[in-house]
Amino acid sequence: MAKGKGLIGQKLGMTSLFTNTGDQIPVTVISAGPCVVTQIKTMATDGYNSIQVGFGEKKAKNINKPLKGHFEKSGGGRYSKLKEFKISDPEIFKLGQAINIKDIFDIGDKVKISGTTKGRGFSGVIKRHGFHGGKKTHGSMSHRIPGSIGCSATPGRVIKGKKMPGQYGNTKNTVKNVEIIDIRPENNLILIKGAIPGHNKGLIELYKQGA
Repeated sequence: MAKGKGLIGQKLGMTSLFTNTGDQIPVTVISAGPCVVTQIKTMATDGYNSIQVGFGEKKAKNINKPLKGHFEKSGGGRYSKLKEFKISDPEIFKLGQAINIKDIFDIGDKVKISGTTKGRGFSGVIKRHGFHGGKKTHGSMSHRIPGSIGCSATPGRVIKGKKMPGQYGNTKNTVKNVEIIDIRPENNLILIKGAIPGHNKGLIELYKQGA
């Protein structure tokens, strides 16, 4: 019986695995779940069906009274991350129920992963957009500058969306159709093929594709 469509996890880092044929596969290790059901929303009470789950642990001093009362309804845990997942049948869930990796995912499944990319601060066009830059010869005055940005007399302004220097990273990003290479439920670990957004120890959201 499927129990939800996704989990909250934490990116631990990257490593590689060798297959039976000797191929080396780069993988990202994710600590996913167990997530605890902290709220159940139904069509009758909220107009749609979903569950809210909690992940991680937060210090008691950082939890305000309304949130503390909310957590007490599901067992009194202190969760650092809350996330809603839409579901079709809320009747199969109970407050305080733990959802684990094997309840949702299997080896070979395709998943969608969302996370916050690494923040790189204010960056120029070469680092931010991959511009080639100017000549490297002596006397050149345009090694790393963006170059002309205007449109002459018509329309006589800078077009919206022009690639220019600015804030790079620290935005939510999603990768789709990434494959689960291995699952180790005893340690709550999922090994995903390739790279995913975010820095090590960053929180991510996993969704089962097609669920």
